[in-house]
Amino acid sequence: MAHIADLLASGRTYSFEFFPPKTDEEQATLTRTLHELEPLRPSFVSVTYRGGPASRRRTFNVVTGMLHVTTLVPMAHLVCAGHRRLELAEILVEYRRAGIENLMALGGDPPADAEASPSELAHAVELVELARVIGGFSIGVAAHPAGHPASPDLASDRAFLAAKLELADFAVTQFFFDADQYRGLVDDLDRRGMRKPVVPGIMPVTSLGSVGRMAQMGSPVPAWARERLEAAAAAGGDAAVRSEGVAMATELCQELLDAGAPGLHFYTLNRSTATREIYRSLGLAPALPAAAG
Repeated sequence: MAHIADLLASGRTYSFEFFPPKTDEEQATLTRTLHELEPLRPSFVSVTYRGGPASRRRTFNVVTGMLHVTTLVPMAHLVCAGHRRLELAEILVEYRRAGIENLMALGGDPPADAEASPSELAHAVELVELARVIGGFSIGVAAHPAGHPASPDLASDRAFLAAKLELADFAVTQFFFDADQYRGLVDDLDRRGMRKPVVPGIMPVTSLGSVGRMAQMGSPVPAWARERLEAAAAAGGDAAVRSEGVAMATELCQELLDAGAPGLHFYTLNRSTATREIYRSLGLAPALPAAAG
C-alpha cells in the first residue's frame, strides 16, 4: 500500500473523508458515494472513528473493504479515548495484519459507547508513539488553524502540534473558512522549525442550519461568510445557499493552492455532489474515458 507520507513527498494530494455507516441505509449511501468519487482518483481517503467496540469494528470493516474491493488508498482513524493501551496496541496490530499502513492518530472525544474502556492515553502524541513501536505506519495528526477548543491559548496549541509533528509524518487540519488562518498556522510552525506537510481540510456550507453545528465543532463560520449565505438565502432560498457555500469553498481551495498548500482534504459527510462540483470548478477532475455505445 502507498504511504501517505510518500504521496505528499511526490506532489500535491487530494483526499476525501468518510464516516462508517451505522445502518443499512447509511451503508447504501456510502457505497453510492464511493462509486461516484472513486473516478476522481483521490490520492487517499480516510475513515473516522469515535472509539469503543462498535465503532472499532465499523471503521475496520470500511477501511479493509476499501483496501480489497476498490482502487482507493485508505487511512484509518484511531482515537485514544475509550481504550486502554493494550487495546490500542491490539487494534494497531490488527490493522497491520490486514494490510492497513496509514493511520490518523487522534485524542478523540469520550465515547458514548457504554462498553468502552477507560482511557489510558491522554493525548494523540502518545498514540503516535505507540504506533511507532508497532511499526510500519505512515502517521497523520490533527491540526486546528484557530487552535484546539481545549487548548488554553493559541501559542500552547501550536507548541503541542509541533511536538506531535516531530513524531508524525503529516497533519490534516480541521475545516476552516479563512485562508489567513491556514497561512498563520503554517508560518507559526515554520518559525518553530517544523516544515512537515499540513493539509488543509475543506467542508463547504450547504445549508444555513449547518452554521451552528460548525461552531459547535470548533470552526465557527465567520461573519463575512454568514452574510454571503444569508444574502443568498434572501435571494434564492436553500438552493442558492448551497450554491454560495460551494462557491466559497471553491474560492478557499484556489487561494490555498495558490499559497502552496500541499493538497486538499474534503470532509464529505458521505456525500459526493459538493466535492465533485468543487473538483470540476478547480479543474481537478481527471479526463475519463467516453462511455461505450
